Amino acid sequence: MAKEKGYTRRVETSTASVSNEKMDTSTMGASELIFGKNNYKFILIGLGLIFLGLALMSGGHMPSPDVWDESLIYSPVRITVAPILILAGLIVNIYAIFVKK
Repeated sequence: MAKEKGYTRRVETSTASVSNEKMDTSTMGASELIFGKNNYKFILIGLGLIFLGLALMSGGHMPSPDVWDESLIYSPVRITVAPILILAGLIVNIYAIFVKK
């Protein structure tokens, strides 16, 4: 106790003891994941659809560099199917994020 100008003031000092013991993760909640098993399944399915759409969009190559073949460049797979797969993958990933565990 310290005495100043007629008032009694208590001075406390606290020392934090730091231990090198491992903390129990079960009490901390660190072992709990943000998403459940189904969320991760949907995320992987969505990523698979996106990569499949990108692979289909890239397509093949021209058999001969001297010949221009529009049916290879503007094929329905590249124009419609691949973008639909990419959008479907994005929708599945959005669903995977918002669905409950």
